[in-house]
Amino acid sequence: MASSMAIDILRFTQKYSLYCNTFILIIGTIGNLFNILVFTTLKLFRNNQCVLYVITESIANIIQLAIFALIFILPAIYQTDPATSSLFWCKFRNMAISSCTLISFSTICFSASHQYLSTSPLFYLRQLSTIKLTKFLICASVIISLLHTIPFGVFTVIQASVCVLYGFLPVLIASVFSMLAYNNVRRIVRRQIPIVRRRLDQQLTAMILIRIIVFIVLTVPYDIQRMYTYIAKVNQSNQLYYAINTLIGSVLVTLFNLNYAISFYVFVITSARFRRQVKHVLVKKCWRRCKRWFLHSINKVHPIVDVRPPESSVVLD
Repeated sequence: MASSMAIDILRFTQKYSLYCNTFILIIGTIGNLFNILVFTTLKLFRNNQCVLYVITESIANIIQLAIFALIFILPAIYQTDPATSSLFWCKFRNMAISSCTLISFSTICFSASHQYLSTSPLFYLRQLSTIKLTKFLICASVIISLLHTIPFGVFTVIQASVCVLYGFLPVLIASVFSMLAYNNVRRIVRRQIPIVRRRLDQQLTAMILIRIIVFIVLTVPYDIQRMYTYIAKVNQSNQLYYAINTLIGSVLVTLFNLNYAISFYVFVITSARFRRQVKHVLVKKCWRRCKRWFLHSINKVHPIVDVRPPESSVVLD
């Protein structure tokens, strides 16, 4: 009876993982592409260090989601896992997942620390936050992440310090800096800075703070479950216990993987200003551009007068 129940639970877990990862792949790809589109289109966000971290995170997330699709979705569709027959793919996917996760989570920490520095009342701390430093940290995180995953390419039995580098450490760093940045923003009205810069700092700090809260909520349960599985030495000797633990682990992994997919939606839900900026980009830029291209393609005889209104103040309000 217990054996039959364990088999049913494992089958349900497999289907659950397939459907959830497919859903995360779709919404994550769309959301990360929208992040890149909005933050690279609006002049307000250009040359902003925090935005550069968000764009880097979105690129890493897209790569991560593509790998997840190859790992979880394709084997379920074709009923075969390439990792069972290809040692290269087995090693490469572990390296890619580890690298993308470290890059994504490090940029979250960097964005929180940048907001703290850029909103600090101390001038010398604000001077530390520069585009040059941002590019250096991004390049360093990429290089260190790749170097960290080299053991995966040499010894497949080596496992990364998941609960530390992929969980508790970035959670701690991001939490501390985001709270410090929040305290700075509360006092930013007292400083003599342009109102556009003040509103942008307030917007980005609020967005990053909520993003980190969601990051903590999605990451900590997964880390706790991983530690429990390691300490309790869960194995297949007790099939029902193993199946239940696998199901719980799959649910928490799904929540953890949402970190790669929901940053755009968190920004949209929590920031009315960002919603107006997204609408401005999609309607007044992308849609009008597509409309002009379509009209031009169907009627090349009559020239189309390109009347471009000035940049709407909606992105600054």
